[in-house]
Amino acid sequence: MNTSELAARLTKAVADRTAIEQLSADTPDLDLPTAYRVQRELRDAAGPLAGWKLGVTSRAKQAQVGVSDPVFGFLAGANAVDLGEPLDTSKLIQPRCEPEIVFVLGRDLSGPHVTATDVLAATSGVAVGIEVLDSRFADYRFTMADVVADNTSAGRFVVGTPVPLTGIDLRLVGVVLEKNGELVATASGAASLGHPAAAVAWLVRQLAADGEGLRAGEVVLSGGLTAATPVTAGDVVVASVDRLGTLELAVR
Repeated sequence: MNTSELAARLTKAVADRTAIEQLSADTPDLDLPTAYRVQRELRDAAGPLAGWKLGVTSRAKQAQVGVSDPVFGFLAGANAVDLGEPLDTSKLIQPRCEPEIVFVLGRDLSGPHVTATDVLAATSGVAVGIEVLDSRFADYRFTMADVVADNTSAGRFVVGTPVPLTGIDLRLVGVVLEKNGELVATASGAASLGHPAAAVAWLVRQLAADGEGLRAGEVVLSGGLTAATPVTAGDVVVASVDRLGTLELAVR
């Protein structure tokens, strides 16, 4: 199986801003290990990294996309949206937004036995985030291997101002997603594998298998806490998390 050719298909879809048929349609033996190799080719070509992202960590997300296990991808620094900067949909295919609890690493963290407690100890702060998903596959239809190859539908992301973890139980914080002033969804931090830090620990253990880990200064989007909502030019999305703050993203 030519992973470079599969990666090239995805890269062209991004450049053309056109959704394509899922890779598994004509590559039915595409499996997860191969899909992560495709993702690695995309990562090697993406330039400096800002960090990592988890996907399919909430029941809402699993129900929406029809999968049942977590996956992970990378965050290209070039895809960061600054605070106050609008989301430019002219460069995207089919954007959807979801709220995230974001971890900012204060020190390196790696190893096959990392726990949620280790993650909390290594975290310098947590923040509200909005991830903008943008699947390269038509109608967001894909297998688990497809979405992994497609860097877990990563499009853009914006991170709010981090706050210290002291006194905050991330399992219990309430999460609200609004679009154009209307309530879209609610959740709690526990929607991400029971505890957002447990989701990050799962990521670290997966990276350890390839001799990798998290680095100080990197951010980790710990998984969408609600189903993602489609956005178009003119929309305004607001994500709020108790104790962490509120983040607004205008869409143009």
